[in-house]
Amino acid sequence: MPLHHLIVIYLISTLLVFLPSFGLAPLFKKAGQASWKAYIPFYNTWVMQDIAQRPRHWVFWQFIPVVGWFITPGIFIEFAKVFCRFSFLDHLCASLFAPFYFPWLSRNKDARFIGPEGVKKHQKPGWREWVDAAIFAVVAATLIRVFIFEAYVIPSSSMEKTLLINDYLFVSKFSYGPRIPNTPLSVPFVHNYLPGSSLKSYSTLIQLPYIRWFASPVKRNDCVVFNFPEGDTVVNRPDFQSAVPYYYLVRQFGRDKVLEDPQFQPLAIHPVDKTDNYIKRCIGIAGDSLRIIDGIVYINNQPGFVPPTSATFYYFRTKNNVAVDADFLKESGIRLNMESSDPDFTAAGNGSYKINLSLSELDILKKLTVIDPNSITRELYPAGYAEPQVFPFDTLHFKWNRDNFGTIWIPKKGATITLTPQNIALYRRAIQVYEKNTLVENPDGTYIINGAATNKYTFKMDYYWMMGDNRHKSQDSRYWGFVPEDHVVGKAAMIWFSYENGPRWSRFFKIIR
Repeated sequence: MPLHHLIVIYLISTLLVFLPSFGLAPLFKKAGQASWKAYIPFYNTWVMQDIAQRPRHWVFWQFIPVVGWFITPGIFIEFAKVFCRFSFLDHLCASLFAPFYFPWLSRNKDARFIGPEGVKKHQKPGWREWVDAAIFAVVAATLIRVFIFEAYVIPSSSMEKTLLINDYLFVSKFSYGPRIPNTPLSVPFVHNYLPGSSLKSYSTLIQLPYIRWFASPVKRNDCVVFNFPEGDTVVNRPDFQSAVPYYYLVRQFGRDKVLEDPQFQPLAIHPVDKTDNYIKRCIGIAGDSLRIIDGIVYINNQPGFVPPTSATFYYFRTKNNVAVDADFLKESGIRLNMESSDPDFTAAGNGSYKINLSLSELDILKKLTVIDPNSITRELYPAGYAEPQVFPFDTLHFKWNRDNFGTIWIPKKGATITLTPQNIALYRRAIQVYEKNTLVENPDGTYIINGAATNKYTFKMDYYWMMGDNRHKSQDSRYWGFVPEDHVVGKAAMIWFSYENGPRWSRFFKIIR
């Protein structure tokens, strides 16, 4: 953890125990302690525990990063009890609004010191036991979700046939270091919208900068969960969101058309940690050079790793135009998703078919007696064909498509590039949006960054290139570019549950590779 992050953490911890001091001082005096003790951070909580005769080791727990922030309110609640404050409202105010609550309490005529013996005589109502247990459970689960692991469900077919729709995963936050939420004021266990509504589940009243503790870089070929890079602005309607991204619509119709057309309204603006979660495989890491030739990925001029379950589309013919159907192929051992708008198997007529296969399934297909093995060809866009919706959306300088792409260099923290009219499209969004610089592009091909004329730029973050294993059915980096390190959520670690017309038992507790 960087030193400045640690300094910020302990500054917050110190403020939490110091700001209530002006109200604690007169209360200390009522309890028989010198009032000056209230103004010494952490010593004051030691004295509070002594007055309340509660475990003093709680004070040491306050020094655990972030966890200590949740210990301090507990100490405040125990201290309020010795002044005969037992209501739920009192405890809520003592824990969340201590700098205002304790000055009020010190002037309250009903606040009388009853000491720890008086606290022991108080009988807590049964409903309070349930409420207190629920609050503890929420706090504990929130800490686990932020710092250790989070549950995630596969919503789409972009990672088939490695990860299937309705695979439930554990995502490890420790693999790359836990990321502190940008928006700490949010409804627990909810991502960006309240369930069943289009209302945001968080407040931007407090927004924190990007902070990651015990940071570790993403490794090449990891399956990674991350926040959708183009998800900062979305059309807040069920049929759009990140499925039909706002920036895609802008490129299709122009910004003015999107902003004026009621079908594309309303818009929702999300901070980084509240954009939709995606899962893909990290194909290229910071500093890599990547190229795709006829659907094969090359990293630094070497063929990249091909997951054995990675799938792509093929065409084939049957012998003598014999008809085959999806059920026949499934019975032969080929998994087919026929539910999507782009099904894994379609007939083209006259014994010709299109099918989505992994390498092992391709071998199965070749061995079927009704199939002409010599007719099997991959579905590929030819080199030189410029696909308009492929990153970086500049068909003048980049004749790229999903199957023939690059070469592209993936930005690395601390690395400096020379900006030119030929490469600015690749790095414009990283410079302007992800790293929050002002960028002016002059007609003569020169640039002004943050008010200074320059043709050089040094990156502040590492970036990654993410692609789905289901190569022809994946919205991935080929369509929106780099994933900044501050968007990385965690590593997909294990499938803990899987469901399709009943439990898929063979996938339970399967390690993701």
